[in-house]
Amino acid sequence: MSFIKLMAKNPFRNKARLALAVIGIAIGIATIVALGMVTDGLKVSIEEQLKTGGADFVVIKNTTSDSSTGSYSIKNSRVDEISKMDGVKQAAGVYTSSRMVEGNQLGLAGIYQKDLNMLGVKMIQGNPFSDDKNEVILGKLASEKMKKKVGDTITVNGGKYTITGIYETGNKELDSIGGLSLGKLQSLDENEGKVDMIYVKINNNADLKTVSQGVVKTYPGELTTISSLEDFQRADDSLQMVETASMAISLLAIVIGGIGIINTMIMSVFERTREIGVLKAVGWKSRRILSMILGESVVLTILAGLVGIILGVIGIEAIITFSDTPLQLIFTPALALRALGIAIFVGVIGGLYPAIRASRLPPTEALRYE
Repeated sequence: MSFIKLMAKNPFRNKARLALAVIGIAIGIATIVALGMVTDGLKVSIEEQLKTGGADFVVIKNTTSDSSTGSYSIKNSRVDEISKMDGVKQAAGVYTSSRMVEGNQLGLAGIYQKDLNMLGVKMIQGNPFSDDKNEVILGKLASEKMKKKVGDTITVNGGKYTITGIYETGNKELDSIGGLSLGKLQSLDENEGKVDMIYVKINNNADLKTVSQGVVKTYPGELTTISSLEDFQRADDSLQMVETASMAISLLAIVIGGIGIINTMIMSVFERTREIGVLKAVGWKSRRILSMILGESVVLTILAGLVGIILGVIGIEAIITFSDTPLQLIFTPALALRALGIAIFVGVIGGLYPAIRASRLPPTEALRYE
């Protein structure tokens, strides 16, 4: 048997201990992969929402002004006023709500049919809804989940709404909801003519920063704006904090797994003391013994890393699926390599002490060991 084959096969001698060690490391790796997929997915989702459809920026309520009353709605009249401002090409009011529809929690977005382009809506089946009729369109993911097609009806607050079309935006959250006339949804909620946000598209020759700041200056203390890159950077900074906290949790899991590796390899060295003595007696040098034990530790953690990556992907996909959360998950080769690299690092660090201990065993004492 070659040296490499020996290193690869030795960890599998005690399968029960191998399984426990692999599980210990795999849990930490799975945590890193799962949290990484969630964080990367949130980054993509935030970027998609900030750059949704044809909108250049979004107007929302200045929450610091009305936080005491809990009112975050915007008057409908502000939509028309903003649409007439210099540099503004189109402004669309959007009102959101959520309803139990045939046993499913369905998010609804109210928007006028002429403004659907602002959400990046592309009809893949059927046609858009009519503003004056009880009609609704469903995102592709929502239609698949509810098993509904064009021509079917859904009941919302006791009223029948006909599905006129199925749309797709490429944004998982928007594709998981339904859309209907702004006026219809406001009536269902007795909203008194208010919207949650205003999507704004500017003219080709207009300056984004100037127009967005113009809105804030026109409605000081009442409205604020979210516009692409600098706001995405702020959101990204917040996500970095979440990622740092996630890595701290993952590090704890890895430390626990590393202790398991040390324990596993020390026990392996103890059990094979006579074997190590024989190898030294037939001419194996200390560095070759050290390389063998370290190699076994790395083989074990590579196996644990691969298991952890698979568990992390399957686990977080299952959690998101069963929780019905429209969260986009992103798995990249870089994330897999990072997780595997951490596993190998743990293997080297965890196997170092047992390897040094084994390499320093005197051959005569090792041979006498029972």
